Amino acid sequence: MDQIKTGRFIAEERKRKGFTQRRLAEALGISDKTVSKWECGNGFPDVSLLLPLCGQLDVSVNELLAGERVSTENYRKKAEENMVDLIREAQESKKKIILSALVAVMMLLAAIPLIVISGMLEMAVWLRVVLVGVGAVEIVLGIAVACVLDHDAGAFECPVCGERFVPGMWDYVMGAHTITKRRLRCPQCGAKKYCKKVMTKTK
Repeated sequence: MDQIKTGRFIAEERKRKGFTQRRLAEALGISDKTVSKWECGNGFPDVSLLLPLCGQLDVSVNELLAGERVSTENYRKKAEENMVDLIREAQESKKKIILSALVAVMMLLAAIPLIVISGMLEMAVWLRVVLVGVGAVEIVLGIAVACVLDHDAGAFECPVCGERFVPGMWDYVMGAHTITKRRLRCPQCGAKKYCKKVMTKTK
């Protein structure tokens, strides 16, 4: 799903209807900042807003997802393309998550023996420091790469409003987390909750 293309489409259709961002936002019961975020390609409407938004803009959900007007003969084709895009996005997210786990495990497997050897064998102090240092660098690099890959895979879903979003890297790293959830602030409703990791940025 191309968020930038969809955002431009929302902006074009809003202007065609003669709506300001604020007027559209008020009709949907959201803030004009949220509409601005959609139009800039930095977010996607929550599933609960798709039908009301399409109603306000006089477009179909399929056209909204495609980011363009769709003729009757191309409607089914676009619907299938949108479905394939969602499946592809989910598959790519799963691959990134698996790769991030593999990178972390491989780095740990490479680093731990160095640290163990440095403590078990007799050697010069400088060599011991080098081995521990290399092991520590490998662990840090492994965690960093795994975090970047996991951050870029899918999105997080707010348990309060259902908004799906990708947090900033700082918020992602600093957020307390479990295996499948991370404590983040939702950009839509402002709630700071444990948000569930999901495979796609759109529902």
